Amino acid sequence: MTLSTDDTALADWRATFPWPGPDTHKHERGRLGVVSGSALRTGAARLAARASLRIGAGLVRILCPPDASLVVAGAVEAVMVDEFTSPEALARLADPLDAVVIGPAAGLTEATVHNLMALARTGAALIVDADALTIFKGRPRQLFDGLDRDDVLTPHEGEFERLFPGLLSQGREAAARTAAAEAGCVVVLKGRATVVAAPDGRLSVNDNGSPWLATAGSGDVLAGMIGGLIAQRMDSFDAACAAVWLHADAGARFGPGLIAEDLAEMLPTVLRALRGD
Repeated sequence: MTLSTDDTALADWRATFPWPGPDTHKHERGRLGVVSGSALRTGAARLAARASLRIGAGLVRILCPPDASLVVAGAVEAVMVDEFTSPEALARLADPLDAVVIGPAAGLTEATVHNLMALARTGAALIVDADALTIFKGRPRQLFDGLDRDDVLTPHEGEFERLFPGLLSQGREAAARTAAAEAGCVVVLKGRATVVAAPDGRLSVNDNGSPWLATAGSGDVLAGMIGGLIAQRMDSFDAACAAVWLHADAGARFGPGLIAEDLAEMLPTVLRALRGD
């Protein structure tokens, strides 16, 4: 797949993509946290964390409940590991960070609710995915009240319906735009043609979707990519649009046999193409 300099799908975010300069150091490239699930559910956080490093975040930490910390620490290298024992402790770890991903295999328990609410009181932008979306079924206002315009929700259609029941009857584009206004943040409605909507009315429909992305964990990778770009101070809407496009391009380039672990490893190739190297 080649990139065209006049491709309208790229035009809005390509000019602001956060390439490092010759004197850039790791802290300037952004600090991201990823909240891990329990000991037997750490893979999703590790997928997100690795993708965020590959997309350029300078420093990435996986924030773990106590039972998961040694499992994660033995499975990562450049990613750092911190343990938290309460929502308040999680917030203290997150406060110095630029962005935090919460939801991938986080668990469908009230602990996820309390952790998200604690994170919402920090200065970090939130990328809310998977379990951290589903747990708010029937009480979406509790979630929305903790969010702001820099935060991002990343639902597939099932998760979207749980938070915004009935909206999909409007069609995907109208539903995403209404959802972003209602939630007060960016909404990424995943699918064959992923729709990204901002609360100020901006809307983008991705046109390079790949069927090879229909595999467990690919959404965790996307959440990490979005978080990694936001951590680098990219506008949240632009970061979501960029990550969705690059994620699909990585899937298409790898093709048959793709598993989620392959996506982060394809990003150097995708990024070199984007730069024109």
